[in-house]
Amino acid sequence: MLNITLIVSKVLITQSSVERITLARRKKNTQMKNYYKLVVIVLMIVMAGFCRLLTNYLAYHTSLPLFNFTPIAAMGLFAGANLRDKKLAFALPIITLFFTDLALGLHSGVFAVYGSIALITGIGIWLEKKQNIIRIIGASLASSVIFFIITNGFVWFQNPTYTQNFSGLLACYTAGIPFFGNTVAGDLFFCAVLFGGYSFLKYRTGALIAAKNN
Repeated sequence: MLNITLIVSKVLITQSSVERITLARRKKNTQMKNYYKLVVIVLMIVMAGFCRLLTNYLAYHTSLPLFNFTPIAAMGLFAGANLRDKKLAFALPIITLFFTDLALGLHSGVFAVYGSIALITGIGIWLEKKQNIIRIIGASLASSVIFFIITNGFVWFQNPTYTQNFSGLLACYTAGIPFFGNTVAGDLFFCAVLFGGYSFLKYRTGALIAAKNN
């Protein structure tokens, strides 16, 4: 009877040890997946920052009509929708933009740009659990409108060219309309690149893991 009890105890201890090891491995695998996910998202946002420099260079040094065709809003949406750390989601796009602004030249309007990105990141956070093509397109269009309203409103406020009344504000927004098309196009394009590219990477990674396990 004593021997049977000892055997049962050893079996239970072994099972408990196996379960602890399995849980530890799962936890480690989850941590590694989250780490790689973070690295990929950060790299994609930083690369989007380089794209901003590239489109700006092409706009000024070629005949390509790329003024306002930038990844600015897409960076905020993508970060908000995919980064688990929401403080980082707000900070990373703004930090990336700040460094690109150092290269392009800082100006008083950067505060309006950064404020716009903070609001757009908030839209991205709302989008986090609801990602599909229609919602991403809708969020991108909403971001374009928010960016247009805030940045052009700031131009009206600090530019003495415009009178500080409704007529001056309307004139400022009217002057910005020719550039709004590129803003919308750039936001949609870079949202497609970031969200689409990230979804493709997740699909390929999942397929590779499944093939390896098989």
